[in-house]
Amino acid sequence: MNDEFSSLNQLPTSRREMLRNVGGGFASLALVDLLSRDGFFASRAAAAESTSAAARPLLAPQPPHFPTKAKHVIFLFMNGAPSQVDTFDPKPALEKYAGKPYQGKAKVGSNGRPIGYLTPSFFKFRPRGKSGLEISDIFPHTSQHADDICVIRSLQTDTAAHASGCLQMNTGSVLIGKPSLGSWMSYGLGTENANLPSFVVMTDPRGGPIGSASNWMSGFLPAAYQGTLFRSGGVPLLDLATPPGVSNATQRRSLDLLKQLNQRHRQAFANESELNARILSYELAYNMQTSATDVVDLNKEDRKTRDAYGVDEKLTDNFGRKCLIARRLIERGVRFVQLYSGGGHIEDTWDGHNDCRSNHKLHAGETDKPIAALISDLKRSGLWEETVIVWGGEFGRTPTSEGVGKPGRDHNWRGFSMWLAGAGVKGGQAIGATDELGFLAVDEPHHISDLHATILHLMGLDHELLTYFYRGLEERITGVRGQVIRKALA
Repeated sequence: MNDEFSSLNQLPTSRREMLRNVGGGFASLALVDLLSRDGFFASRAAAAESTSAAARPLLAPQPPHFPTKAKHVIFLFMNGAPSQVDTFDPKPALEKYAGKPYQGKAKVGSNGRPIGYLTPSFFKFRPRGKSGLEISDIFPHTSQHADDICVIRSLQTDTAAHASGCLQMNTGSVLIGKPSLGSWMSYGLGTENANLPSFVVMTDPRGGPIGSASNWMSGFLPAAYQGTLFRSGGVPLLDLATPPGVSNATQRRSLDLLKQLNQRHRQAFANESELNARILSYELAYNMQTSATDVVDLNKEDRKTRDAYGVDEKLTDNFGRKCLIARRLIERGVRFVQLYSGGGHIEDTWDGHNDCRSNHKLHAGETDKPIAALISDLKRSGLWEETVIVWGGEFGRTPTSEGVGKPGRDHNWRGFSMWLAGAGVKGGQAIGATDELGFLAVDEPHHISDLHATILHLMGLDHELLTYFYRGLEERITGVRGQVIRKALA
């Protein structure tokens, strides 16, 4: 009886199941044919290749998609959104229509704020360098490098809110959870120095950007590719120093034992990127105890260099230190460095709602001299030909005031300026244009995805090939759009 019952349980299928499977099997032949014609199975093969690429050793050096001189990026993020008509996009027509209400079709203003009246630039523009690139007097030092700068005057983004604007500028998406540009760069190229992070972020002492760490997170990429937050003075990372009484040999033995235990634990959780990143972080922290402390020790720089960056000057000290540390980081092989100017909200950032004149004068004064010194120093040290510099904020500002007789400007995401310089960039030019008042990008408009595609291209990465298979999609920072801005290339 038991044998008969056992044999019945071993029957492969019932008659009903057999008929269902046979019918489904025949139907699936047509489905297979349709999917093959649509390239489904080819894309799955590509996904498998992408997945195997994701399984490579974390942060291992990787060759670019095509040859390029650029090896590093320094992103100078002007948090709060600088006004294009007061910095890099001269609009003489604003003088003509000064004090008049805006009559155009563009919807201006955001967050329910009053639109006010058309307001000319608070600063004078002048032709600079041999190229004659027009730059505002707000940047007397940086403008000396006008022939190295490529201004893109026709950028657009999808949001007028600071939090989502910063996110999109950093990650390509207005939603939290996507990998940042620095993370994509680390994933695509790895690092040249195992003793330092591949991606370093330094914020403003007044606070970080709205959205905080979501601006430099790794999203669905392995956690090892997220940005590491450095301080610009003293100990670069908290709790980095070896505890008193612990020798290097003792610490090394402890880390080796911890690594063995973690590796054993990881065998049961092979796909947990957070665990892999944590294991890697212990070793990296040990290596950084000397390397990271050394890189922020500016006492090793001569007085002339420190003065050039404005170190120890009240106005420029913090950003000057960050720029100088950025140079020291990339010369040690760090792949991506992001420096923030402005932190917190409103007047502590470039968010000139109340008084754009005094706001921009302050923040430009804090950053202009250090940025110019960074460019000169990169040229002197031979790093200029392998470093891409990016300058800009999350969007721009309106050419109207916040109200009658008020010098503040509101957010403008439909036409604003940023600039590129350094390795592979054709300087001394402006690409695209906004309308005569500075509201809308009308000539060669470029979405932020185009900027991301261009930065990746300068680093030897094809934005359409730099992908990561996640939740059934080949994800990339440019999403379904993005075109390299060819005019920006040397």
